[in-house]
Amino acid sequence: MANNEKIVRVRLVKGLRGVQSRHRLSVKALGLNKLNDIRELKDSPQVRGLINTVYYLVRVEE
Repeated sequence: MANNEKIVRVRLVKGLRGVQSRHRLSVKALGLNKLNDIRELKDSPQVRGLINTVYYLVRVEE
């Protein structure tokens, strides 16, 4: 990745039991599978949209 691209670290902090299926798919699209999984993703509007959808399940570290 280029130096000017921002990276966002996303951690899954809450389990997916009892969560809407659309939100489960959003978590999977972020690449998070298990509790406390961390992914480093390129900061883009698409990624931010997914994070905003499941804001109550993830923690963002910039």
